[in-house]
Amino acid sequence: MIFKSGSAIQTEQIGSELAKKLKPGDFVALYGDLGAGKTAFVRGAVSVLNPRAPVCSPTYSIVNCYGGDPRIYHFDLYRIENEDDLYSTGYYDYVEEGAIVFCEWCEKVPSAIPENAIKVTIKGDGDSERVIEIC
Repeated sequence: MIFKSGSAIQTEQIGSELAKKLKPGDFVALYGDLGAGKTAFVRGAVSVLNPRAPVCSPTYSIVNCYGGDPRIYHFDLYRIENEDDLYSTGYYDYVEEGAIVFCEWCEKVPSAIPENAIKVTIKGDGDSERVIEIC
């Protein structure tokens, strides 16, 4: 599926539509350049899954937990250099828990992304229109 977004609000809306189809154990792999709207997409999805959870980028914390049932985890692999770095965060324990996982910057450690992941690629940045592909 391909969508076009002209704003952060539209990107959030597209994320919220995907969230309605998610189930425990789903992994959403997000790809896109800095400023493309990955966190906005997650914010929209989480607004459906756990509306009171405050969503922010986990760039420095690596992972945020937004609670819910099932739990929702939001990873950012931007600062991860290799598989060992990722392992030390407890990443695999989170993924195997049966939670819904959103993961930004999946291109950094492609071997760690489940084969059955839902892939979301966002192209565009700044004030430009974005193209969001979900497969």
